[in-house]
Amino acid sequence: MKGIHLMKGNEAIAHAAIRCGCDGYFGYPITPQSEILETLMEEKPWESTGMVCLQAESEVAAINMVFGGASCGKKVMTSSSSPGVSLKQEGVSYLCGADLPCLIVNIMRGGPGLGTIQPSQSDYFQSTKGGGHGDYHLIVLAPNSVQEMADFVGLGFDLSFKYRIPALILSDGVIGQMMEKLRLPAFKPRATEEEIARDCPWALSGRTGMRPQNIISSLELDPAIMEKRNLERHERYRKVEATEVRYDTFMCDDAEFLIVAFGCAARICQKSVELLREQGIKAGLLRPITLWPFPKKAIEGYCRQVRSILTVELNSGQMVEDVRLAVDGKVPVGHYGRMGGIVPTPEEIVEALKKNS
Repeated sequence: MKGIHLMKGNEAIAHAAIRCGCDGYFGYPITPQSEILETLMEEKPWESTGMVCLQAESEVAAINMVFGGASCGKKVMTSSSSPGVSLKQEGVSYLCGADLPCLIVNIMRGGPGLGTIQPSQSDYFQSTKGGGHGDYHLIVLAPNSVQEMADFVGLGFDLSFKYRIPALILSDGVIGQMMEKLRLPAFKPRATEEEIARDCPWALSGRTGMRPQNIISSLELDPAIMEKRNLERHERYRKVEATEVRYDTFMCDDAEFLIVAFGCAARICQKSVELLREQGIKAGLLRPITLWPFPKKAIEGYCRQVRSILTVELNSGQMVEDVRLAVDGKVPVGHYGRMGGIVPTPEEIVEALKKNS
Protein backbone atom coordinates (compact mmCIF):
# COMPACT_ATOMS: atom_id res chain seq x y z
CA MET A 1 0.00 0.00 0.00
CA LYS A 2 1.33 3.41 -0.95
CA GLY A 3 2.84 5.30 1.97
CA ILE A 4 3.03 2.24 4.24
CA HIS A 5 6.46 1.21 5.52
CA LEU A 6 7.68 -1.76 7.56
CA MET A 7 10.48 -1.00 10.00
CA LYS A 8 11.72 -1.21 13.56
CA GLY A 9 10.74 1.37 16.16
CA ASN A 10 14.31 2.65 16.31
CA GLU A 11 14.42 3.02 12.53
CA ALA A 12 11.10 4.90 12.63
CA ILE A 13 12.60 7.47 15.00
CA ALA A 14 15.52 8.07 12.64
CA HIS A 15 13.32 8.49 9.55
CA ALA A 16 10.92 10.76 11.45
CA ALA A 17 13.80 12.95 12.61
CA ILE A 18 14.91 13.52 9.02
CA ARG A 19 11.36 14.26 7.89
CA CYS A 20 10.42 16.65 10.72
CA GLY A 21 13.16 19.14 9.93
CA CYS A 22 15.71 18.10 12.54
CA ASP A 23 18.93 20.10 12.29
CA GLY A 24 21.24 17.76 14.12
CA TYR A 25 21.60 14.40 15.82
CA PHE A 26 24.45 13.64 18.22
CA GLY A 27 24.68 10.17 19.71
CA TYR A 28 26.70 7.16 20.71
CA PRO A 29 25.94 3.49 20.06
CA ILE A 30 24.49 1.28 22.79
CA THR A 31 22.12 -1.70 22.61
CA PRO A 32 19.13 -1.70 22.15
CA GLN A 33 18.98 1.73 20.44
CA SER A 34 21.95 1.63 18.07
CA GLU A 35 19.72 1.38 14.98
CA ILE A 36 18.78 5.05 15.41
CA LEU A 37 22.34 6.18 14.77
CA GLU A 38 22.97 3.42 12.22
CA THR A 39 19.85 4.31 10.20
CA LEU A 40 20.77 7.98 10.13
CA MET A 41 24.23 7.14 8.85
CA GLU A 42 22.74 4.91 6.16
CA GLU A 43 20.27 7.58 5.04
CA LYS A 44 22.92 10.36 4.90
CA PRO A 45 20.47 13.23 5.49
CA TRP A 46 23.31 15.75 5.35
CA GLU A 47 23.16 15.24 1.59
CA SER A 48 19.39 15.69 1.29
CA THR A 49 18.23 18.03 4.07
CA GLY A 50 21.47 19.36 5.54
CA MET A 51 20.88 17.57 8.85
CA VAL A 52 24.08 17.00 10.80
CA CYS A 53 24.57 13.44 12.12
CA LEU A 54 27.54 12.79 14.33
CA GLN A 55 28.71 9.88 16.44
CA ALA A 56 30.26 11.65 19.39
CA GLU A 57 33.19 10.29 21.38
CA SER A 58 30.92 9.65 24.37
CA GLU A 59 27.43 10.17 25.73
CA VAL A 60 28.72 13.15 27.72
CA ALA A 61 30.03 14.76 24.54
CA ALA A 62 26.78 14.05 22.70
CA ILE A 63 24.53 15.79 25.24
CA ASN A 64 26.84 18.82 25.32
CA MET A 65 26.71 19.03 21.53
CA VAL A 66 22.92 19.08 21.91
CA PHE A 67 23.32 21.98 24.37
CA GLY A 68 25.34 23.92 21.81
CA GLY A 69 22.90 23.34 18.96
CA ALA A 70 19.86 24.09 21.14
CA SER A 71 21.47 27.36 22.27
CA CYS A 72 21.32 28.52 18.65
CA GLY A 73 17.62 27.69 18.31
CA LYS A 74 18.34 24.59 16.26
CA LYS A 75 16.15 21.49 16.32
CA VAL A 76 18.60 18.97 17.80
CA MET A 77 18.33 15.56 19.41
CA THR A 78 20.20 12.65 20.93
CA SER A 79 19.40 9.05 21.79
CA SER A 80 20.77 6.36 24.04
CA SER A 81 19.79 3.51 26.33
CA SER A 82 19.65 3.46 30.10
CA PRO A 83 23.36 3.51 31.17
CA GLY A 84 24.09 6.02 28.42
CA VAL A 85 21.21 8.25 29.54
CA SER A 86 22.64 8.16 33.07
CA LEU A 87 25.88 9.62 31.67
CA LYS A 88 23.89 12.41 30.02
CA GLN A 89 22.13 13.55 33.20
CA GLU A 90 24.41 16.46 34.04
CA GLY A 91 23.91 17.83 30.53
CA VAL A 92 20.15 17.31 30.76
CA SER A 93 20.08 19.32 33.99
CA TYR A 94 22.08 22.09 32.27
CA LEU A 95 19.64 22.11 29.35
CA CYS A 96 16.72 22.48 31.76
CA GLY A 97 18.54 25.18 33.72
CA ALA A 98 19.11 27.14 30.51
CA ASP A 99 15.50 26.56 29.31
CA LEU A 100 16.62 25.00 26.04
CA PRO A 101 14.41 22.88 23.79
CA CYS A 102 15.66 19.56 22.45
CA LEU A 103 14.63 15.94 22.03
CA ILE A 104 16.14 13.02 23.96
CA VAL A 105 15.32 9.37 23.22
CA ASN A 106 15.80 6.60 25.77
CA ILE A 107 15.26 3.00 24.64
CA MET A 108 15.33 1.37 28.07
CA ARG A 109 17.28 -1.73 29.02
CA GLY A 110 17.57 -3.49 32.37
CA GLY A 111 19.75 -2.31 35.22
CA PRO A 112 21.09 -1.11 37.56
CA GLY A 113 24.60 -0.77 36.24
CA LEU A 114 25.28 -2.30 32.85
CA GLY A 115 22.50 -4.76 33.63
CA THR A 116 21.15 -6.49 30.56
CA ILE A 117 20.54 -5.60 26.94
CA GLN A 118 16.99 -6.91 27.30
CA PRO A 119 13.97 -4.56 27.59
CA SER A 120 12.99 -2.80 30.79
CA GLN A 121 10.93 0.13 32.08
CA SER A 122 13.10 0.84 35.09
CA ASP A 123 14.11 4.38 34.06
CA TYR A 124 10.68 5.78 34.97
CA PHE A 125 11.97 7.52 38.10
CA GLN A 126 15.03 8.87 36.30
CA SER A 127 12.87 10.34 33.53
CA THR A 128 9.81 11.67 35.35
CA LYS A 129 11.44 12.86 38.57
CA GLY A 130 14.49 14.48 37.00
CA GLY A 131 17.54 12.23 36.86
CA GLY A 132 19.97 15.11 37.29
CA HIS A 133 20.34 17.73 40.01
CA GLY A 134 17.95 20.58 40.70
CA ASP A 135 14.21 21.21 40.49
CA TYR A 136 13.17 20.43 36.93
CA HIS A 137 10.91 18.35 34.73
CA LEU A 138 11.14 16.89 31.26
CA ILE A 139 8.13 16.43 29.00
CA VAL A 140 8.04 12.61 28.83
CA LEU A 141 6.25 10.77 26.01
CA ALA A 142 5.77 6.98 26.18
CA PRO A 143 5.01 5.34 22.80
CA ASN A 144 3.60 1.83 22.59
CA SER A 145 3.86 1.26 18.84
CA VAL A 146 6.24 1.85 15.96
CA GLN A 147 3.77 4.40 14.60
CA GLU A 148 3.93 6.39 17.82
CA MET A 149 7.72 6.20 17.81
CA ALA A 150 7.61 8.14 14.55
CA ASP A 151 4.75 10.44 15.56
CA PHE A 152 6.31 11.45 18.87
CA VAL A 153 9.46 12.82 17.27
CA GLY A 154 7.58 15.75 15.77
CA LEU A 155 5.32 16.06 18.82
CA GLY A 156 8.31 16.06 21.14
CA PHE A 157 10.01 18.87 19.22
CA ASP A 158 6.78 20.88 19.05
CA LEU A 159 6.15 20.66 22.80
CA SER A 160 9.78 21.30 23.64
CA PHE A 161 9.93 24.50 21.60
CA LYS A 162 6.51 25.65 22.78
CA TYR A 163 7.49 25.51 26.45
CA ARG A 164 11.33 25.61 26.24
CA ILE A 165 11.53 22.33 28.14
CA PRO A 166 13.53 19.34 26.86
CA ALA A 167 11.28 16.50 25.70
CA LEU A 168 12.06 12.83 26.23
CA ILE A 169 10.72 9.85 24.32
CA LEU A 170 10.81 7.07 26.91
CA SER A 171 10.52 3.74 25.16
CA ASP A 172 11.81 0.23 25.77
CA GLY A 173 13.70 -2.49 23.96
CA VAL A 174 10.51 -4.21 22.84
CA ILE A 175 9.12 -1.18 20.99
CA GLY A 176 12.55 -0.17 19.71
CA GLN A 177 13.37 -3.57 18.23
CA MET A 178 10.01 -4.85 16.98
CA MET A 179 8.86 -4.29 13.39
CA GLU A 180 5.42 -2.91 12.44
CA LYS A 181 3.88 -1.10 9.54
CA LEU A 182 3.54 2.66 9.82
CA ARG A 183 3.07 5.87 7.92
CA LEU A 184 5.98 8.26 8.16
CA PRO A 185 5.30 11.98 8.62
CA ALA A 186 5.42 14.30 5.65
CA PHE A 187 8.68 16.11 4.98
CA LYS A 188 9.02 19.42 6.79
CA PRO A 189 11.87 21.74 5.80
CA ARG A 190 14.45 22.77 8.35
CA ALA A 191 13.91 26.23 9.80
CA THR A 192 15.75 29.07 8.12
CA GLU A 193 17.91 31.50 10.09
CA GLU A 194 15.22 34.13 9.62
CA GLU A 195 12.56 31.79 11.04
CA ILE A 196 14.80 30.94 14.00
CA ALA A 197 15.37 34.64 14.70
CA ARG A 198 11.61 35.21 14.58
CA ASP A 199 10.50 32.17 16.61
CA CYS A 200 13.44 31.87 19.01
CA PRO A 201 14.41 35.42 20.01
CA TRP A 202 16.24 33.99 23.03
CA ALA A 203 18.71 32.04 20.86
CA LEU A 204 22.35 32.96 20.30
CA SER A 205 22.71 35.18 17.28
CA GLY A 206 26.13 33.95 16.18
CA ARG A 207 27.34 37.48 15.56
CA THR A 208 31.11 37.99 15.62
CA GLY A 209 33.18 40.95 16.73
CA MET A 210 30.63 42.16 19.26
CA ARG A 211 28.82 41.00 22.39
CA PRO A 212 26.16 38.35 21.59
CA GLN A 213 22.57 39.47 21.69
CA ASN A 214 21.80 36.72 24.20
CA ILE A 215 23.81 34.76 26.74
CA ILE A 216 22.78 31.13 27.30
CA SER A 217 23.70 29.79 30.73
CA SER A 218 22.27 27.83 33.65
CA LEU A 219 24.57 29.64 36.08
CA GLU A 220 23.28 32.38 38.40
CA LEU A 221 25.22 33.48 41.50
CA ASP A 222 22.50 35.74 42.92
CA PRO A 223 20.15 33.56 45.04
CA ALA A 224 17.19 35.91 44.53
CA ILE A 225 17.52 35.79 40.75
CA MET A 226 18.05 32.01 40.84
CA GLU A 227 14.85 31.57 42.83
CA LYS A 228 12.99 33.87 40.44
CA ARG A 229 14.13 31.82 37.46
CA ASN A 230 13.03 28.61 39.12
CA LEU A 231 9.63 30.07 39.98
CA GLU A 232 9.16 31.18 36.37
CA ARG A 233 10.16 27.70 35.18
CA HIS A 234 7.67 26.05 37.52
CA GLU A 235 4.94 28.35 36.26
CA ARG A 236 5.58 26.89 32.81
CA TYR A 237 5.44 23.42 34.32
CA ARG A 238 1.98 24.19 35.69
CA LYS A 239 0.83 25.27 32.23
CA VAL A 240 2.10 21.98 30.78
CA GLU A 241 0.26 20.04 33.48
CA ALA A 242 -2.93 21.95 32.72
CA THR A 243 -2.89 21.56 28.94
CA GLU A 244 -0.64 18.73 27.73
CA VAL A 245 -1.77 15.59 29.58
CA ARG A 246 -2.27 12.69 27.15
CA TYR A 247 -3.58 9.19 27.80
CA ASP A 248 -5.58 6.44 26.13
CA THR A 249 -8.23 4.08 27.49
CA PHE A 250 -9.45 0.62 26.50
CA MET A 251 -12.76 -0.85 27.69
CA CYS A 252 -12.94 1.54 30.65
CA ASP A 253 -16.58 2.71 30.32
CA ASP A 254 -17.99 0.00 32.57
CA ALA A 255 -14.76 -1.27 34.12
CA GLU A 256 -14.81 -2.49 37.69
CA PHE A 257 -11.04 -3.13 37.70
CA LEU A 258 -8.47 -0.81 36.15
CA ILE A 259 -5.02 -1.68 34.81
CA VAL A 260 -2.54 1.18 34.34
CA ALA A 261 0.46 0.47 32.08
CA PHE A 262 2.65 2.24 29.50
CA GLY A 263 4.82 1.25 26.57
CA CYS A 264 5.11 -2.44 25.73
CA ALA A 265 3.42 -3.38 29.02
CA ALA A 266 0.26 -1.61 27.85
CA ARG A 267 0.20 -3.70 24.65
CA ILE A 268 0.31 -6.88 26.71
CA CYS A 269 -2.30 -5.59 29.15
CA GLN A 270 -4.75 -4.92 26.32
CA LYS A 271 -4.80 -8.65 25.63
CA SER A 272 -5.13 -9.31 29.36
CA VAL A 273 -8.23 -7.10 29.48
CA GLU A 274 -9.76 -9.09 26.63
CA LEU A 275 -9.04 -12.37 28.45
CA LEU A 276 -10.54 -11.01 31.67
CA ARG A 277 -13.66 -9.89 29.83
CA GLU A 278 -14.05 -13.40 28.40
CA GLN A 279 -14.07 -14.64 32.00
CA GLY A 280 -16.78 -12.16 32.99
CA ILE A 281 -14.42 -9.78 34.80
CA LYS A 282 -15.00 -6.17 33.78
CA ALA A 283 -11.46 -4.87 33.43
CA GLY A 284 -10.22 -1.80 31.59
CA LEU A 285 -6.86 -0.31 30.66
CA LEU A 286 -5.61 3.24 31.05
CA ARG A 287 -2.38 3.95 29.19
CA PRO A 288 -0.49 7.13 30.12
CA ILE A 289 1.01 8.63 26.97
CA THR A 290 2.59 11.53 28.85
CA LEU A 291 4.40 10.15 31.87
CA TRP A 292 5.06 13.77 32.74
CA PRO A 293 2.67 15.46 32.95
CA PHE A 294 1.07 12.37 34.47
CA PRO A 295 -2.70 11.80 33.95
CA LYS A 296 -3.41 11.82 37.67
CA LYS A 297 -6.82 13.48 37.39
CA ALA A 298 -7.98 10.90 34.86
CA ILE A 299 -6.86 8.05 37.10
CA GLU A 300 -8.38 9.66 40.17
CA GLY A 301 -11.67 9.97 38.29
CA TYR A 302 -11.96 6.18 38.03
CA CYS A 303 -11.89 5.83 41.81
CA ARG A 304 -15.65 6.42 41.85
CA GLN A 305 -16.13 3.49 39.49
CA VAL A 306 -13.53 0.75 40.02
CA ARG A 307 -12.91 -1.58 42.94
CA SER A 308 -9.13 -1.72 42.56
CA ILE A 309 -6.24 -0.66 40.31
CA LEU A 310 -3.27 -2.71 39.15
CA THR A 311 -0.15 -1.15 37.61
CA VAL A 312 1.91 -3.35 35.31
CA GLU A 313 5.52 -2.35 34.62
CA LEU A 314 8.78 -3.96 33.59
CA ASN A 315 10.35 -2.95 36.89
CA SER A 316 9.99 -3.48 40.64
CA GLY A 317 7.36 -0.75 41.01
CA GLN A 318 7.90 2.89 39.99
CA MET A 319 4.85 4.32 38.19
CA VAL A 320 2.73 2.67 40.89
CA GLU A 321 3.83 5.45 43.26
CA ASP A 322 2.32 8.12 41.01
CA VAL A 323 -0.88 6.09 40.70
CA ARG A 324 -1.12 5.78 44.48
CA LEU A 325 -0.59 9.51 44.86
CA ALA A 326 -3.34 10.13 42.29
CA VAL A 327 -5.95 7.95 44.02
CA ASP A 328 -4.92 9.05 47.54
CA GLY A 329 -6.12 5.86 49.20
CA LYS A 330 -9.61 5.89 47.66
CA VAL A 331 -9.13 2.40 46.15
CA PRO A 332 -6.47 -0.29 46.59
CA VAL A 333 -3.53 -0.05 44.16
CA GLY A 334 -1.39 -3.11 43.45
CA HIS A 335 1.66 -3.66 41.27
CA TYR A 336 2.83 -6.48 39.03
CA GLY A 337 6.23 -6.34 37.39
CA ARG A 338 9.00 -8.44 35.89
CA MET A 339 12.69 -7.57 35.80
CA GLY A 340 15.89 -8.71 34.15
CA GLY A 341 14.46 -8.43 30.66
CA ILE A 342 11.58 -10.83 31.29
CA VAL A 343 8.37 -9.68 29.60
CA PRO A 344 5.17 -10.88 31.31
CA THR A 345 2.49 -12.82 29.45
CA PRO A 346 -1.14 -11.68 29.28
CA GLU A 347 -2.08 -14.71 31.37
CA GLU A 348 0.33 -13.68 34.14
CA ILE A 349 -1.34 -10.29 34.33
CA VAL A 350 -4.79 -11.88 34.43
CA GLU A 351 -3.77 -13.89 37.50
CA ALA A 352 -2.11 -10.85 39.09
CA LEU A 353 -5.30 -8.81 38.74
CA LYS A 354 -7.38 -11.58 40.27
CA LYS A 355 -5.05 -11.71 43.27
CA ASN A 356 -5.04 -7.93 43.58
CA SER A 357 -8.85 -7.71 43.52
